[in-house]
Amino acid sequence: MRYMTAGESHGPELTAIIEGLPAGMPLSVEDINYELARRQVGYGRGGRMIIETDQVQITSGLRHGKTLGSPLTLVIENKDWKNWKKLWE
Repeated sequence: MRYMTAGESHGPELTAIIEGLPAGMPLSVEDINYELARRQVGYGRGGRMIIETDQVQITSGLRHGKTLGSPLTLVIENKDWKNWKKLWE
């Protein structure tokens, strides 16, 4: 398996592309969002983690709850981007 990431913590979104998943593997947005929610309460998390509720979008590699065998693309929007964007303009 190989994965690549793109984006930055204060950018508009984070993207991950995962290659090498077998076709037919069950996977859902809910599965991934559950794991993202678990991340929020981990040891050493700052105050921002409490207010951030990351939600993933799967934009390729999944159909009807099963992987296709092609690269899986995950996108997480940074809901705080609009606040950072104002500072950079």
